[in-house]
Amino acid sequence: MPLTIEVCLTPKLINQHVLQGKIAIVVDIFRASSCIITALSENSAAIYPVRTVDECLKLGSQGMLTAGERGGIKIEGFDLGNSPFDYLGKVSGKEIAISTTNGTIALDKSKSADQVIIGSFLNITATLEYLIDQNLPVVIHCAGWRGVPNIEDTLYAGALGHQLNDHGYLAINDTAKMAIDLYHQNMNSLLQTALKSDHAKRLRKFGINKDLDFCLQVNKYQNLNGKLKGSKIVKI
Repeated sequence: MPLTIEVCLTPKLINQHVLQGKIAIVVDIFRASSCIITALSENSAAIYPVRTVDECLKLGSQGMLTAGERGGIKIEGFDLGNSPFDYLGKVSGKEIAISTTNGTIALDKSKSADQVIIGSFLNITATLEYLIDQNLPVVIHCAGWRGVPNIEDTLYAGALGHQLNDHGYLAINDTAKMAIDLYHQNMNSLLQTALKSDHAKRLRKFGINKDLDFCLQVNKYQNLNGKLKGSKIVKI
């Protein structure tokens, strides 16, 4: 099978892609996938993504930490929100149940892929190296915002797609080509470009600029990937 790159800009379009026989990289830069990679870097035992608050609370009643947001705001009664800083020094050895507005939906809708990997700028080179080693076609699945595309996830898709291009992968749909072009035009100003997104502007109203800066750090965590195995995400 040829090594190809597809980009899906929102979970509402994922049914246009055949995921079987491919690796799906699920990305929600602001902030779910960045939080998941941060939690794994802090040696969380496992992360269980679920779609609803009730599912999260049920797992919480079994001893897991509960984490997530709705509309960018921490869910009342949860242990953790959707800030990467919530995970620092707090999750080592612990299991976490997480539910977010966009990221966990994208994860759920990617399960028919042969593998599901978590994408973030924080570990983009480690992800690139893993994909090259696996030698399978790639679908980069952007979480977007409530069913519409966003700049920051598309920018990541372009960054990863650009690097895969350099290793013989071919972008085969227009959205992959558009994402790579977006990255080429903004590769020297990733944070400034991401901060132009509507989602970033919404989040900045909550006074969390430091979260946005954190999520655009490139290769903060090296040699670290997160993979969905069954119902849980673990470090690989």
